Amino acid sequence: MVRLQRMVNIYVDRFYRCDDPERDIRDLLQRWEYPLEQTAGLLTAVRLEHAAVAEEQDDEASVFICATAGVSNGARAGTARTTFPADYVPGTINLMIAVDGRMTPAAMVNAIITATEAKAAALADLGVVDAENGLPATGTTTDAVMIGVSQNPAYGLLHPYAGTATHIGGRIGRLVYSAVQEALAAAGVRR
Repeated sequence: MVRLQRMVNIYVDRFYRCDDPERDIRDLLQRWEYPLEQTAGLLTAVRLEHAAVAEEQDDEASVFICATAGVSNGARAGTARTTFPADYVPGTINLMIAVDGRMTPAAMVNAIITATEAKAAALADLGVVDAENGLPATGTTTDAVMIGVSQNPAYGLLHPYAGTATHIGGRIGRLVYSAVQEALAAAGVRR
């Protein structure tokens, strides 16, 4: 966990060779004059105009979700399937979660779990399958999730959990589900 000013989702060509994605992100951030220590970046071959956003707020927190999604390499976790070495050229669903509110580190991890479950539910409801085995896909082979939390003291409640039974977890789940479905619809994936 680090203190950030920015989270960025960077478009790369679908033929992008990811020999050193950290270097490539670092080079772009330097070109844009973003502070390296305070910026986190993701890469995607999904056209950024297909990104979907969803947001909601109440007196406990404000939640903003940004999703880019492509499923040409849909995959199901928990089954035997082909795996690749660390230099595998990925495709991905990227989720960026921004919370204006207060969360414990455990709640942040819990929020990532909830977001991942919601992403898998969105894929299942769209009928996305693992091309290798025909089972419902739970994601793609290189999905990424980032969460940024303001820790804004204006919100009195410190969220210790963010599972589906909590207000904030329920909100994160609904918004991720909606954003993933919208991003996939924008990219031409429909049930």
